[in-house]
Amino acid sequence: MNTNSIEIAQELQLKESSVEQVLALTAEGNTIPFIARYRKERTGNLDEVAIKAILDLDKSLTNLKERKETVLAKIEEQGKLTDQLRQAIEEATKLAEVEELYLPFKEKRRTKATIARENGLFPLARLILQDVKHLETEAERFLNENFPTIEAALSGAVDILVEALADDTHLRAWVYQEIREHSQLISVVKDETLDEKGTFEIYYNFSERIKRMQGYQTLALNRGEKLDILKISFDHQFEKMLRFFELRFQRSNAYISDVIHQALKKKILPSMERRIRTELNESAEDGAIRLFSDNLRHLLLIAPLKGRVVLGFDPAFRTGAKLAVVDETGKMLTTQVIYPVHPAKAHQIEAAKQELSQLLTQYGVEIIAIGNGTASRESEAFVAEVLKEHPTVSYVIVNESGASVYSASELARQEFPDLTVEKRSAISIARRLQDPLAELVKIDPKSIGVGQYQHDVSQKKLSESLDFVVDTVVNQVGVNINTASPALLSHVAGLNKTISENIVKYREQEGMIRSRADILKVPRLGAKAFEQAAGFLRIPESANLLDNTGVHPESYPAVEQLFDLLGISDLNTEAAEQLKSVDVASVAETLGIGQVTLRDILEDLLKPGRDLRDSFDSPVLRQDILELKDLVLGQKLEGVVRNVVDFGAFVDIGVHRDGLIHISKMRKGKTNHPSQVVSVGDIVTVWVDKVDVEREKLNLSLVAPREAN
Repeated sequence: MNTNSIEIAQELQLKESSVEQVLALTAEGNTIPFIARYRKERTGNLDEVAIKAILDLDKSLTNLKERKETVLAKIEEQGKLTDQLRQAIEEATKLAEVEELYLPFKEKRRTKATIARENGLFPLARLILQDVKHLETEAERFLNENFPTIEAALSGAVDILVEALADDTHLRAWVYQEIREHSQLISVVKDETLDEKGTFEIYYNFSERIKRMQGYQTLALNRGEKLDILKISFDHQFEKMLRFFELRFQRSNAYISDVIHQALKKKILPSMERRIRTELNESAEDGAIRLFSDNLRHLLLIAPLKGRVVLGFDPAFRTGAKLAVVDETGKMLTTQVIYPVHPAKAHQIEAAKQELSQLLTQYGVEIIAIGNGTASRESEAFVAEVLKEHPTVSYVIVNESGASVYSASELARQEFPDLTVEKRSAISIARRLQDPLAELVKIDPKSIGVGQYQHDVSQKKLSESLDFVVDTVVNQVGVNINTASPALLSHVAGLNKTISENIVKYREQEGMIRSRADILKVPRLGAKAFEQAAGFLRIPESANLLDNTGVHPESYPAVEQLFDLLGISDLNTEAAEQLKSVDVASVAETLGIGQVTLRDILEDLLKPGRDLRDSFDSPVLRQDILELKDLVLGQKLEGVVRNVVDFGAFVDIGVHRDGLIHISKMRKGKTNHPSQVVSVGDIVTVWVDKVDVEREKLNLSLVAPREAN
């Protein structure tokens, strides 16, 4: 049995049995999506997030225990391990606490204090503590080749005491708590000329109590410091600290005072400041990564626009706009380059109108997806003008973050070897509207750009968190095995890059996969991979209707029994009514399966082939352009949430400048975090709160003006 189970259960407030089952299932080689979806009875219906939290904490606790064992062994080797120290180390809950307790016993490099002890100055250090009279005279007895003067000997003795005081774990612990509770973090401008846009202006003269620091403030200060714009320091209640240290000494003299000052200023405070900043950074990183992950999850779950012919429009000034038309399935039909905006000549712009109009008519385009990058504003005006002659066609501004990363990737080269990078980008923009999930999985999640200070956090931790989000969403939605790209398939539980590529090769050589049983024919896809992946792979073309649902093949016999029990053979309207009226408790017992499993089966049977994304908001379709200068204070508009950050949310209302809804404008009363109110992809009704045309800044509110008053 895993010895961490009790601690994990207490920390995460879960049942110990659930934790034990998760750890056991993982040890058996099961993936998080599989455990969350098909082993609910064993885990107590834990979702992917709870399961990952258990596994992360288990890893953290294991590392902590291993370090404790190492430290205890090393102190014991020195013969200095007391029962009290052993208990303190064993009860420590953080690695930093263990290291603090180990500090006095840690093998140190040669220091001034080491050299002083080697030269017999330790007794002189004791005399300083005893505050003996005629200390200078006493010091003469300790002079030697390395410490030839009284001043040198006394200085060496002070060094010994400074090091001893600086290693005092009780004093260090007190200073740590004192800093956390009462010290402030200060920032002042170091070089204003490096901050051309005034990005860090609010931090030019900034101070905040450590315990009140917000994550985004920490990350902003870090970036400003890294860019040499800001200088960061601490403001401590130093006199209070001195008084506390002085109480540790029965006597006082100039040397003891010097010891206290040196120990505090040169040793303890710098060490504790580093620890505090590390903890602030870790907390800020974790918060930023959680926010990025939450934003990404909502972005991936944006409803697809299925069954539409889409024209992808990748704007540019000098090099021309790249167009790509894709059919209802995302297959490329044609690509083209037009010159619709300045510096193009008037005749080129007129020709571009004719060319775009011809494409719309020839291919029956229903929606134009315009990338939101360079020249997007001008391109939108151009498209809106053309659409006056095509009233059935709409356009959407699509966030193209990462499209250029995809278009230059090896995957894009394999998909479209004969196309330029820009034309591949136009295809990606069009497909991103049709099926955001299928297209976005081709891009490194870090390049998608939803979050804050993403380049200032641990890239390893960020990647792990974002990859987990992508895996979770892909498996929750399900994947059509006959149309999915290797990039999408590789996120299915149990599959890897090689197996995913083999599935696509198998499709190309053998034709469409007709049943879940046929999946086992794919090279290198063994029984374990099949067990983990099968329930997440959909086959609409299969003769077995269950192959296009989330019902796992292991439950097929139970479904057959269920159909026999109810006397149904097809999922028609009559059968649906019977399934809705099933007595879950008694039928589950009859079938020999868990009630939770039966409920999931019934849900899948009632909506075969369902896509959970269909229940979310669809993109806002537009036909005419809106300018920032046209906006009026208090004006009511509809927009799409593009990004959520700690201090608010950015919303696209169609003016090429996302408006900020500050956290204070999200609802009447206090809002702890914007994510409690809105998510990326939400369609929201907003009111114009402030417009600065010159600086191109827009502030919005979720609260109607009358309500705000």
